[in-house]
Amino acid sequence: MDTVMTALAAAPGQLMSVPVEFYIFGLTLLGVALFHHRTLTVALCGLATTVVYKLVFSGFAHGEGFAGLAAHASHEGVILSNLLLLLLGFALLANQFERSNIPEAMPRVLPDGWLGGLTLLGLVFVLSAFLDNIAAAIIGGVVARHVYHDKVSIGFLAALVAAANAGGAGSVIGDTTTTMMWISGVSPLAVLHAFIASVVAFGIFGVLGALQQHRHFPIQAHIAADAPRVDPTRAVIVGVILVTLLAVNFAGNAWYPEHQDAAPWLGLGLWVALLITALVRAPQWGVLPGAAKGALFLVSLVATASLMPVESLPAASWQTALGLGFLSSVFDNIPLTALALKQGGYDWGVLAFAVGFGGSMMWFGSSAGVALSGLFPQTRSVVSWLRHGWYVPIAYVAGFAVMLAVMGWHPTPTRAERPAESQGHAAPPKVIDDALHAVGQSWRDLTGRIG
Repeated sequence: MDTVMTALAAAPGQLMSVPVEFYIFGLTLLGVALFHHRTLTVALCGLATTVVYKLVFSGFAHGEGFAGLAAHASHEGVILSNLLLLLLGFALLANQFERSNIPEAMPRVLPDGWLGGLTLLGLVFVLSAFLDNIAAAIIGGVVARHVYHDKVSIGFLAALVAAANAGGAGSVIGDTTTTMMWISGVSPLAVLHAFIASVVAFGIFGVLGALQQHRHFPIQAHIAADAPRVDPTRAVIVGVILVTLLAVNFAGNAWYPEHQDAAPWLGLGLWVALLITALVRAPQWGVLPGAAKGALFLVSLVATASLMPVESLPAASWQTALGLGFLSSVFDNIPLTALALKQGGYDWGVLAFAVGFGGSMMWFGSSAGVALSGLFPQTRSVVSWLRHGWYVPIAYVAGFAVMLAVMGWHPTPTRAERPAESQGHAAPPKVIDDALHAVGQSWRDLTGRIG
């Protein structure tokens, strides 16, 4: 009893010691939960309030006043602009994919009954291991909208997001957080065992999500006689865009990691592919205004999270990693991963699953969820997401527990923790390196003449 009373007596002081920024962020998240029809307004107000508070009172991590704000913006600019470019670009990719009529033909591929939904989730899982998880979630959502005739349950949408995040958790090219680990010198093999947890989690949320959707509205297994035929040109365009994403992601991280912070290369690569292929078959540019709202919402939330005065994490352990997974459902996983990489001492496969899959527990907890909300606005309710997608947190805990029991906790060092080792990386093929240098020189010459 004395211990309880002592803790209660100390509580006000502990609350007072919490930085004000965290209260602002908490109120922002509460506003998103309560006013899900005004999420962008709430997010922008939260960001503006945080910036004003730091300008007037606490300062920024990189300095005081407007100079500190400018330095912070420069530090976070590549991540935020890359996220914005990807979210807008993936909206156009989804439009190209939908207009290719491939989704209309999917009932020929997917099995009847609830196994059709499970197969679709499995396809998203596999696709996200090779592509960005946002693209996988968008493609899965477009297919679901067609095979279920727009009657997609919120629980199945939560399962789609979970499948995209689970598939990317064990691949260094499947999620931004695992890519950050790769850039920092973590071996791709060191995150591979995250797939153990992902597969276990899929066995829970995949089956339950598919069964829930089947009860809500079963898959339409037969195609009408007047269904439009697949447009092979648009199908090829979708393939070219996806291959471009894969190539830019691999080349940048494997061959030019030292230049990854110079520009939002993945987003720029996506837009180059979109604009070039638009000369052959243009997407519907009218989807961009709607997509911009969802993109600005997530960018605002990530920007606010980046302003939090989180200087360090608890000591690296599996307990900390488990907690970071739950935190990732409301707090952007990119700064959390950056802090973990700076701190070191983690089992990166365990952390990859935690921060990668953890965001699936809330619709705005991952970029895949926010992107999918652009196609399905009904997901923008925290209460509905938790009520219908209740099995996602259970899948997270179960997958984490099995992975830990099978593999244990085995920290591996990053490049920063191996100062004696070479900072080198794989050399690109000479023909590609020469071509890229030639393009870069041409660009510098052009901008020099314009200047």
